[in-house]
Amino acid sequence: MHIEQIYTGCLSQGAYYITSGKEAAIIDPLREIQPYLDRAQRDGVEIKYIFETHFHADFVSGHIDLAKATGAKIVYGTNADTSFDAHIAADNEEFPLGDVTIKSLHTPGHTMESTCYLLLDTVKKEHSVFTGDTLFIGDVGRPDLAQKAATLTQEELAGMLFTSLREKVMTLPDETTVYPAHGAGSACGKNMSKETVSTIGEQKKTNYALRADMTKEEFVKEVTDGLKPPPAYFPMNVAMNKGGYDAIEDVMNRGLRALSPEEFEVAANETHAIILDTRNPEVFAKGFIPNSISIGLNGGFAPWVGALIPNVKQQILIVAENGKAEEAVTRLARVGFDYVLGHLEGGFDSWAKSDKEIDQVERYTPEDLQAKFNEAGSEIIDVRKCSEYSAGHITGVKNLALDTINEDLASYPKDKKLVLHCKGGYRSMIAASILKSRGWSNVTDVIGGFDQIQKLDLPFTNNTETV
Repeated sequence: MHIEQIYTGCLSQGAYYITSGKEAAIIDPLREIQPYLDRAQRDGVEIKYIFETHFHADFVSGHIDLAKATGAKIVYGTNADTSFDAHIAADNEEFPLGDVTIKSLHTPGHTMESTCYLLLDTVKKEHSVFTGDTLFIGDVGRPDLAQKAATLTQEELAGMLFTSLREKVMTLPDETTVYPAHGAGSACGKNMSKETVSTIGEQKKTNYALRADMTKEEFVKEVTDGLKPPPAYFPMNVAMNKGGYDAIEDVMNRGLRALSPEEFEVAANETHAIILDTRNPEVFAKGFIPNSISIGLNGGFAPWVGALIPNVKQQILIVAENGKAEEAVTRLARVGFDYVLGHLEGGFDSWAKSDKEIDQVERYTPEDLQAKFNEAGSEIIDVRKCSEYSAGHITGVKNLALDTINEDLASYPKDKKLVLHCKGGYRSMIAASILKSRGWSNVTDVIGGFDQIQKLDLPFTNNTETV
């Protein structure tokens, strides 16, 4: 028996590849299926099952394409309803895989169909459990994502989650390995650890939601407290996972059309496409196509696209570093943005050499910020999350988090020079590009963000060292 966790940092997501004998199973696969096919060919095994722990909201699964490519059976838990051929597992149903067995444990709460998959070894001993979004390391799944699809409140779903954990998960032997679907950084929970593997016993000791003396009422209150609205793309990804989507091959072929500067300009003018510049922020600032949005590949690219572009059907044109277009299209497809119309051939250099119009973002060093701190007509804006801002910030500076920039645009004054900063510079450049594309012409970004700013001789609130 072999278990491999295939972890994708950009999405904080863990898929699983399990083999026994000449058979394999995949749990919660990502959209691009070739890595799973390559592993199976390498190991000389046949992919027999594709297990889905629930209808994912934060990414589009590769279940449909993988089933078509391999003939494997797609398995969902009780209460799942799909528009494609799938096996809906009964609670405690067992699935033979080589010399081992995978057992379905229906664990509603995160969603109504949420299911954990228990791996039983050759003597039917509980070896490991793949918990999806039911149990994370240090946290449990948020119970509010299924509200629009059900007639239940988040409190009622949280109550179901309490029962599922107590009756199905916490009763497993302490030595049972826990493999969750996500780690720190995912929006599917609020207190996840950076660790991506644990045991039932360790989680019973350390996970706030698994306290032995916790009442159901306490659990509901603690799990629902402080939940922020989920990203706008979440329900759209759920719909794609339930109802199907374009084949990944078609999405890639469409997105990887190489467009000359002239073709790119025509496409931008004749469609409602967003120009998405995926280069690093410091490179973007020196020159970019007017009205481009900067979301660099070397950050939380896909989740930020999902958070800031409200519709997965939005048409997109890509500007990327040479050799990076395929990565950009792939990562967009993972979160359901399938309508990339092509990418700029030769990258931004080809645009600049064609003598077409370019734009720039002014940047301050931290020392510039200190020298111009009280400059008339300027306003500093902190675009970090509220929790970061609360932990320490420049005294008197307004907090307008990037997460809600689309809703908060009216709060950004147009009659002042806006000086934006985040923690390190990635998010503030995104904010600067969005503002410039919406008509704010006088926008400046601070190099190095608050990591460098807090070293300056400026007035700060307490606890800056914790940020």
